[in-house]
Amino acid sequence: MLDPKSLDEMARKFAANLPPGLREFQQEMERNFRTTMQSTFNRLDLVTREEFDAQSKVLARTRAQLEALEERVAALEGRTGGEDQAGES
Repeated sequence: MLDPKSLDEMARKFAANLPPGLREFQQEMERNFRTTMQSTFNRLDLVTREEFDAQSKVLARTRAQLEALEERVAALEGRTGGEDQAGES
């Protein structure tokens, strides 16, 4: 989720770009822009950079564990395969 201060700043920038005749509605427009952006970002299911980095680390550890397990399985299959071949001769 984006920082509420960032949303406020973005809403202010949108409102500041309104024509001078609409300046009297600036505060209301800021609230409307903020609400609309908040709703849009919630639907996008965004995460913070910290959450993304944490999940990336979890994924990297999981991949490393998977590779280690694949190596162990291959080694066990190699031992078992060698015994099967010796028993068949």
